[in-house]
Amino acid sequence: MKLSEIKKILQTVETINFQLPDGTFVPEYFHVTEIGLITKNFIDCGGTVRKETVVNFQLWDANDYEHRLKPQKLVHIIELSEKVLFPIATGIEDFEIEVEYQDTTIGKYDLDFNGKDFVLLNKQTACLAMDKCGIPTEKQKVTLSGISNESNSCTPGGSCC
Repeated sequence: MKLSEIKKILQTVETINFQLPDGTFVPEYFHVTEIGLITKNFIDCGGTVRKETVVNFQLWDANDYEHRLKPQKLVHIIELSEKVLFPIATGIEDFEIEVEYQDTTIGKYDLDFNGKDFVLLNKQTACLAMDKCGIPTEKQKVTLSGISNESNSCTPGGSCC
């Protein structure tokens, strides 16, 4: 989900809920402790230099059980981050959102919306240079019943086992 999308959605919802990949929810008393712009410069295993930029939301829950972040307050936090992080430019570009949330360790998630709740999606690693790694794009499918080696085949009652 891009930054522009969450801003539009926040104008239409009454509450903010984040559902984890296992179906449970981030406690409703969560805080958004950071909104940042993270740029990663790297080289892939094929030697291509790459740059990836995301808008990062960090969610945190403490023992502040009465806290409820309202949609308009989150819009205000986003707008403030746009002004502060890019005071001269036109704001944060419309990058994808990455959400950090601590469960047993800090997890990084992609963000989606199911019409009612925001959904945290597990991020996946992948080779970005598949053409240079020699890894086939799809595994060859073989039907075991189609494999036959007549000279070494066993048959029931054939005393080969």
